[in-house]
Amino acid sequence: MSFDIHPDDMEAIALGGAFLGTGGGGDPYIGKVMARAAMDRAGRPVRVADPTEVPDDALCVPVCMMGAPTVMVEKLPNGDEALAALSALEEYLGRKADYLVCIEAGGLNSTIPFAVASATGLPLIDGDGMGRAFPELQMVSMTMHGIAASPMCIADDKGNSSVLKTVSNLWTERLARAQTIEMGGAALVALYPMTGAQMKQSLLRNTLSLVREIGATIRSERAANRHPASALVARCGGFDLGPARVVDIERKTTGGFARGSATLTGLEENQGRTFTLSFQNEFLCLEDETGRPLALTPDLICALDADGGLPVTTEAMRFGLGLRLLALPADPQWRSAAGLDLAGPGYFGYDHPFAPVEDLRRQ
Repeated sequence: MSFDIHPDDMEAIALGGAFLGTGGGGDPYIGKVMARAAMDRAGRPVRVADPTEVPDDALCVPVCMMGAPTVMVEKLPNGDEALAALSALEEYLGRKADYLVCIEAGGLNSTIPFAVASATGLPLIDGDGMGRAFPELQMVSMTMHGIAASPMCIADDKGNSSVLKTVSNLWTERLARAQTIEMGGAALVALYPMTGAQMKQSLLRNTLSLVREIGATIRSERAANRHPASALVARCGGFDLGPARVVDIERKTTGGFARGSATLTGLEENQGRTFTLSFQNEFLCLEDETGRPLALTPDLICALDADGGLPVTTEAMRFGLGLRLLALPADPQWRSAAGLDLAGPGYFGYDHPFAPVEDLRRQ
């Protein structure tokens, strides 16, 4: 079912996106401010369209931020880069976009498309390509369905833009990542142009509805002075892994990513335990003191502030921060052989074979 998003709804969208972003996708606060400002200027809400209502011959285009989320803390977008990338892609294709798409349901990339939709008047489709956030461009459901990432257009805050036409989605990632680094570590892109028929086949549906619902749950639980962990686990069917505190963190921005790991010491029911949380933009692997995995990509590892219950991103991790860790099952497509080839533990160099979080909990 289609629905409208108003400026006041963006708080819930930002919170839900930050939660499903598994630590990555960029700071949702920036995208929330951009979206609200764009809606205020346009004087209209953003229409979120049910995928089933989209004509098969419509042109659907994802827009998103590419780069290291740590860079976005100091290098804010000026607001025109995403529009420039979309315009360049439309010019290359010789056709205007009919619908916009979120590439991922996480962080900044769950909010920036609302700003572009508001500025252009285009509807945004209720779905995305990940159901969470992943660090690389080819890690989307569209790749599993044979949809090309290119032609892709990339734009930066200085006014530079370019068009990439590549032989594979992996090569799109490699070449675009190199350009992003030269553009200062973060850029805005428009890519994966697809028909409405292709979108219906490949997109993970109703994830924007889920993002809004999760954000509303976080807000309502906090308003009732309850930590939202239990409510989120009940809604998403995952597991509460308990509280822990950051006692050491190694984080660096390299190769266009925020890479590193945090050492956590257990609190309350986890007293006496130690955990290692590894990330590449997103949280990808959680291990206990013996090296046994507790949750692995592509399943979701989500971190909430232990006190306030707000989602915590990789760039916000700091010494002494208390966390409550949750693990959620990924969409079934990501647990398939094709999904694990794209974003499983082996791709990121972890020695652990993938096991669903529900199986790891039983070990």
